[in-house]
Amino acid sequence: MQDTGNIPDASAVARREMVDRQIRRRGVSSPRVLEAMASVPRHEFVPAEFQRDAYADKPLPIGEGQTISQPYMVAAMAEALELTGTERVLEIGTGSGYQAAVLSLLAREVITVESHTALALSAQERLTDLGYTNVHVHNGDGSAGFPDAAPYDAILVSAAAPEIPHVLTGQLRERGRLVIPVGSRQNQELVQARKENGELKSRVLFDCRFVPLLGRYGWGRPGGESL
Repeated sequence: MQDTGNIPDASAVARREMVDRQIRRRGVSSPRVLEAMASVPRHEFVPAEFQRDAYADKPLPIGEGQTISQPYMVAAMAEALELTGTERVLEIGTGSGYQAAVLSLLAREVITVESHTALALSAQERLTDLGYTNVHVHNGDGSAGFPDAAPYDAILVSAAAPEIPHVLTGQLRERGRLVIPVGSRQNQELVQARKENGELKSRVLFDCRFVPLLGRYGWGRPGGESL
C-alpha cells in the first residue's frame, strides 16, 4: 500500500499558492491575515460546480445574485480593519460565510448580517460545521447594522453603498475602523474610516466593484429576522 502520510493536502497547497501569488505579491503584508487566508478552506464556501475554481483569482457566484469575493479583496479588507485578536467585529453581507470565517481567526467575535434568508441559513450551518464557533449569523437589513451587539471595534461592509450609512458610525466604538465600498452601483472606491471624536475620518484605499448593499441605508429592500 502506498504511504500517503507525507503528501500535502491538495487544497492546502492551493491555498498557499493563492496567498503567495494573489495576495502577498499585491501588497498584503499582515502575517496574521496571510495565515488566516492560508487556513480557511475557500472550496467549502462555494457551490460544488465552482469548487475547481475556488482558489482562482476571481469572485464566484454563490446564488441569490451574490458572489464570494476575490481572495485578494477578502485579504485586503481584513488587513484594513487592523485587527489584533481582541475585537468584536460586525460584518455586513455574510454571503457564503467565507469572509466571516477569515475574520473569525483575526478577532474575538464576529457578528454578521445577511439580507437573503437562504444564504444566512446555509452560512450559519456551514460555519458551525467547519468549527468557526465565534461567528454569529443574523438574517436582516444589514445596512442598518446590528445594534443589539454594538458597539463594535471594527465594521466590514462587503457590499457597495452610495455613502457610509450613518447608523454604522453610531455602532462603531471610538477609534474603531470601518471598511466599506462606496460609490455608484457600477463602480466604487474601497474606503477605510476611523472614528475619532465621534466622527469618521476616511481615506480611499483603491477602486473596486461589489454587489449593491440592499436595505434602508443602501440601494434596495430591507430584509428579515434574526436567526
